[in-house]
Amino acid sequence: MLEFVTMALYSLLLACVLALGAPYWLWRAARGGPGWASGLLARLGRVPGELREAVEGRKVVWVHAVSVGEVLAATRLVAELEHALGDEWSIVVSTTTATGQALAIKRFAGVDREGSARVFYYPLDFAMAVRAYLRALRPRMLILMESELWPRMLAQGRWAGIPVVVANARVSDRSFARGMRVRPVWSRLLRQVTLFLAQSEEDARRLIAMGAAAEAVRAVGNLKYDAAEPRQSEIARWLGGMQRVIIVAGSTLEGEEEMALIAWEAVLSSKLSPLLVLAPRHPERFRGVEELLAGGKWAKYSGYIRASDCGPERKGNGHFDFVLLDTIGDLAAVYGVADVAFVGGSLVPRGGHNPLEPARFGVPVVTGPSYENFRDIVGKMQEAGGIRIVRKGAELKTAFQDLLSNGEGAKAMGGRGRKVFEEQQGATARTMEALRKIIGKGNRLGAEKMQSHEVRS
Repeated sequence: MLEFVTMALYSLLLACVLALGAPYWLWRAARGGPGWASGLLARLGRVPGELREAVEGRKVVWVHAVSVGEVLAATRLVAELEHALGDEWSIVVSTTTATGQALAIKRFAGVDREGSARVFYYPLDFAMAVRAYLRALRPRMLILMESELWPRMLAQGRWAGIPVVVANARVSDRSFARGMRVRPVWSRLLRQVTLFLAQSEEDARRLIAMGAAAEAVRAVGNLKYDAAEPRQSEIARWLGGMQRVIIVAGSTLEGEEEMALIAWEAVLSSKLSPLLVLAPRHPERFRGVEELLAGGKWAKYSGYIRASDCGPERKGNGHFDFVLLDTIGDLAAVYGVADVAFVGGSLVPRGGHNPLEPARFGVPVVTGPSYENFRDIVGKMQEAGGIRIVRKGAELKTAFQDLLSNGEGAKAMGGRGRKVFEEQQGATARTMEALRKIIGKGNRLGAEKMQSHEVRS
């Protein structure tokens, strides 16, 4: 009875949030065209016909990857699942954000005959929408990447007998503080998960402290250590052929582009004529960063070019000092041609982004003091001397100057970072071992319930 009341209150709260946000959603649908509108309908429970056809007659594993970072972490795992399970199975992938959807289509289209049909938007957490997808897919397992837990989906999965695994599970400082404040409620949610495969021992400890069953938590390592090789990138090849010193500022947030530009300007005195590549984290900020490069004090330099203009037809002839990386999915490969990389989201209090993306190439990595989301990774790299932490924008200037003026030191630092990357690999194999052990358990009951539509509201 208590669970029924709790879920009813949760659904009412979610409905209120949706109602309040309805004008915005309708406005976005009107501006975004038919594709955006169909995405909204899919979130509300209208299962795409192409998705139904893609899974027809197959056993299904559903992987949910919220956005770009989770899609990158899931890429090799999906490939391993495809290889291990064979043609009788279909691995479908959902995302929450449009950028995650775009990257997932690029990563997973063409892996099997369904192509992009198996990539779709995750439904809103209403009983009707969730049930529609569970009935259409009848998944034998639901794999949630990192930290995406929705009460209705977890409840429906449990009632249907579907194992739910949180892969690459992590708990940020903020999430841990919030979870401990509402532990009596949060622990009920956590105990509906079949297995947590945590990124680190610290993440595992936090999950148990928040109420997860100790026997359902296992530390297996970070899947991002095992990220698949970056896809082939025309942009990366073009940049690599310039024979210029390249600084890449990746996954930057508002304010960090200005700091990177100031640090780049300070390096000019070294007569290296470096090229600065700016890769904003969110596509909606591309226009604002372009305006920054085109106006004010930065307009006096040799100009900028957008990466989207640098395809086979337009190679970006002429001299310029800045490249705006306004494409999706190229950053990982672009890091590979950098002489030094700054990983953004870290000079502003947003928890940072993954320093392994440049470190895997032996590129010296600089990050700010806000790296809570990757505390374990940064800690290992600090211990090895494979990363440089700067506390403010002024220190970013010094870091760029030091690394670009001391080639041997920068190379050694990059090598130490790459060694950390190589030593920590293996999380995918450990994750696959755990998934293989449970993928057949409880599925018969789940499949029977889904077939007969015995999914509770």
